[in-house]
Formats: sequence, C-alpha cells, structure tokens
Amino acid sequence: MADRKKVTLPILFNKVEEGVPITMLTCYDYPTAFFQEEAGIDMVLVGDSLGMTMLGFDSTLPVTMDDMIRHSQAVRRGSSNCWLIGDMPYMSYQPSVESAIRNAGRFMAEAQCDAIKLEGGAQMADRMAGIVAAGIPAMGHLGLTPQSMSALGGFRVQGRGALQAKKIVDDAKALEHAGAFAILLEMVPDRVCKLITERAETCFIISLGSGLDAHGQLLIYHDMFGLYPKFKPRMAKVYGEAGKVILEGLKQYAKEVQERQFPQPENWFSIQDEEYEELLQLLD
Repeated sequence: MADRKKVTLPILFNKVEEGVPITMLTCYDYPTAFFQEEAGIDMVLVGDSLGMTMLGFDSTLPVTMDDMIRHSQAVRRGSSNCWLIGDMPYMSYQPSVESAIRNAGRFMAEAQCDAIKLEGGAQMADRMAGIVAAGIPAMGHLGLTPQSMSALGGFRVQGRGALQAKKIVDDAKALEHAGAFAILLEMVPDRVCKLITERAETCFIISLGSGLDAHGQLLIYHDMFGLYPKFKPRMAKVYGEAGKVILEGLKQYAKEVQERQFPQPENWFSIQDEEYEELLQLLD
C-alpha cells in the first residue's frame, strides 16, 4: 500500500472513537511483514510466541531479548507503516523497573518499534509506569499469560469464576492507571471482556479469544494459515490452509527431483557452443 500513512497512537484512538475495530496480528519475519503491510493491518506484534512458532520450543520461556530484537528488526524492515509492538520476553522486565525500562528501550532503539507489550496485572504496574515515564508506549496483557502458564494451570480460559474475573477487571484498571495505551485480553470470557472494554477510559482493549466487543482483535498469524501443526487453538479461525499447500509443494518437488523431472531447461542457464568448445580446449 504505497499511499498508506504511518499508523500512530492518535490514528488508533480515532478508530476507537469512531467505533472502527483495530486489526492486529503477530508477525516474526520480513516476508510476512511485507504481506501484512500490503493488507493494511493496523498493529503488528512481534510476540514471544515466536519461541514456539519459529524456534520450535514448547513454550515462550526460552526466548531471549536478542531473539526478540532480531525478529523485530526483520519485521520493521518489511512493514514501515504499521504500529509495531515488541513483546517483552520472560525475565526481561520481571526483576526490576530498571531492567524493564532498559529492555523496553532496546526495542525502540535497536528495532525501531513503536511500543512494547508486557504480561501481568497490578503486580507489574510499577514496571508499566516506569516504561511509560521513560517515554515508551506500553501495552498490557491479561487473562491467559503464557509466561505464567505453570501458575495458571496450563492453557485454559481465565476469569470464569467471579473472583478471578474481578481480579482481571482490577488488574486492567491498574494497568490503565499506570499508563498503558492498550490491554490485550487473552482467553477471557466475552462478557468480562465487554465489561472491561466499557470501563476503559484512557486505553483501548484488544481481544484474543475474548469476544467481539473489544476495540480490536488479535490473531496468531501461524494459526490463521495452518502453519503450526502442534496445536490448533479454538479461538483461531483458519483463513487458508497454507501449511497443506506448502506440504504438497514439498512432496511434489521431492518427487520431481527423484524422477529427474526437475529442473527443466527454463530453470537452468546455458553456455554458448563456441564458449564451451574454448573451455574444453583450455582444459586440455
């Protein structure tokens, strides 16, 4: 989209005011970023989920800041106009406010991100406030928070009980007061998400499997196109079976190579007869 303007916070908040849902996807590499830019996606999250989708780990925990910076740099090169968010990996912000600010700053300085995202509720509000005070836009993440998967009891909906739901509501307000420009609600019941969305005053709410009533929606790119065969979450919608297309293409390639059907003349380069004859003479 050659005529696309750079997405900014005022543009995003204008969408909220006008009731236009915000589009958000994960992205981890240059070619995917290029396509998301062409599609006009508003916000792109370089998620620590790349630990599973790109690096093959069983969780997000082994992902490092260097991993996140490298992938964020690639995404920025592919999408210059999106609102790019770098996901703070495990133990990049939990130890202290200082570590949170320092690592958030790396996303901005080294990868040209527009903002960062961190997990956790009221207990992380001081980290959120410190990052925002340093001039870095920050997004919160509540509900199912993968970095706390062990404490949450695995991959399950959060906030179905009244007490747990109230904690999520309270955590959202704490993050908003700390200066979050947005909060991601992952696998939270739809009515709880709607309640938080209606109560949000200075931030907007993004839903990942949390219903239709948020200010915007997020999907994991690999889930959208069948590119992560280990797990298919209920909250994902498959928009195209790219994984199946890739697999069939790989099988066809292997078959054609084994049967000497590939390559064909249009796939290679030739040398003129006189040049080849001269080559043979030079070799004698």
